[in-house]
Amino acid sequence: MLESLFPNVDWDSMWEATVETLYMTAMSTLFTFVIGLVLGIILFLTAPRQLWANKVVNWLTGAFVNIFRSIPFIILIILLIPFTKFLIGTIRGPNAALPALIIGAAPFYARMVLIALKEIDKGVIEAARSMGATTKTIILKVLLPESKPALISGITVTAIALVGYTAMAGIIGAGGLGTLAFLDGFQRSREDVTLMATILILVIVFAIQFIGDFLTTKADKR
Repeated sequence: MLESLFPNVDWDSMWEATVETLYMTAMSTLFTFVIGLVLGIILFLTAPRQLWANKVVNWLTGAFVNIFRSIPFIILIILLIPFTKFLIGTIRGPNAALPALIIGAAPFYARMVLIALKEIDKGVIEAARSMGATTKTIILKVLLPESKPALISGITVTAIALVGYTAMAGIIGAGGLGTLAFLDGFQRSREDVTLMATILILVIVFAIQFIGDFLTTKADKR
């Protein structure tokens, strides 16, 4: 049945491309979550009247986040080619896409973390401070638990954006469904290959959204 609907599709290649897309998405989402979380917490705590209030650090971190958040992803990939080649040793393949994916998405998620932390009731933080809680305790026992639903929702949105980024990275040979759709589908005028790759990308996006919504609802105690 599938062979008749998609006569030009090499299913082994399609499966391999799907695995590469899942790998790039999973790895970049993991590193984006960690780096974005750290950057977001630094932005929050170094703001005026916060625990680590520091104008210089706050401005530098904010500038870094704003600069890399503003660069279109396809341009960022090109700008990072020398860095990627130095770090990975090649500019082709799934691993070569990771630096650009992470650097492009982490600042975006950092802003979402900052928004989530700003929504926490200031009274809760002040209560913890008045009881002598250390900064580490406030971060681990107050900030992160109180903002958990928003953090999960934010990383869900970011992960979905990263799926789209992997497809764009595929155009310059990063592998995955983007590369397959462009080289084997578009350039060879095989519309069925492009369509199948698109369907699989949509399935991945819907799966991420479903899991993210489920975890957000479970984490929300309201």
